Amino acid sequence: MGINSSRLFQLFKYTVYALLAFNVYVFWSEEVLAATVQYPNGVGLVNLIDAYAATIDTAAWVVLLLMFELETYVLEDHHYNPTVTWSLHGIRALCYLFIIYAFYGYIVNLTFLFQAAQFSGLSDLCTLVGDGWSYAIDIDEYSQITASNCTTFSDAGAYLRFDAMLAVVDANGFEAIKNLAWTDVINAAVWLLVVLILEVDVWLQERNRLEGAAVRISNGLKFVLYGTLLLTATFWGIKGDFVDFWDAFLWLVAFVLIELNVFEWRQEVNDSGTQSDITIPS
Repeated sequence: MGINSSRLFQLFKYTVYALLAFNVYVFWSEEVLAATVQYPNGVGLVNLIDAYAATIDTAAWVVLLLMFELETYVLEDHHYNPTVTWSLHGIRALCYLFIIYAFYGYIVNLTFLFQAAQFSGLSDLCTLVGDGWSYAIDIDEYSQITASNCTTFSDAGAYLRFDAMLAVVDANGFEAIKNLAWTDVINAAVWLLVVLILEVDVWLQERNRLEGAAVRISNGLKFVLYGTLLLTATFWGIKGDFVDFWDAFLWLVAFVLIELNVFEWRQEVNDSGTQSDITIPS
């Protein structure tokens, strides 16, 4: 019995979607641990987006991805009625609110880093043992400084401390964390531009106007934007941040699949129009 290539492709597509949904848990588990250091008195409502920007962002993107999948592949023309249309648009609008909210959270996290200051008088991390201090391993990863590990983090002899946190890092580590924070901001901003163009594509396709210059302009812009996203994913990979690299790679694959949905949708509409021209008598 042969393998149906169409079913195999759909299995691959929904496996990618499932892996992205699982990443919501992965980011949440990382940010919960980081929040215990960043917010020792607990995460308040006002700090929710600062503490869980990646979790909120990823969850909203997963729902938005599913909305695009419904609109560009699953639903047929006869499924649409005012209730379905308004529901799709309403859910997408809510997702965009959370995505923009998360983008703001990435900006807040970046600006927070610039409040770090030199830790005056600290030259040996081992002097911090027993006082609840942690060392910043990554942008959202901290390790408590203990007698058994205090000599393993850094021997720089000079350190920075984060504002209102019992966390320190050396100059090289701080620069790496800042670069990762900038990458988060750039990546989030570019993705907002990608979905803006995709929304325009879907709007035009629904009106059979995604042709000619509109397609060329859309493809040109997306070539630049997807190229930028590939660079950010590569940066995470080089820096050894596997979770962010894997997540970025999966999102690129997922939106290529959505692009294929739109392309197939456009081809079906064009073929239908051609068939009508052939079969309808003059």
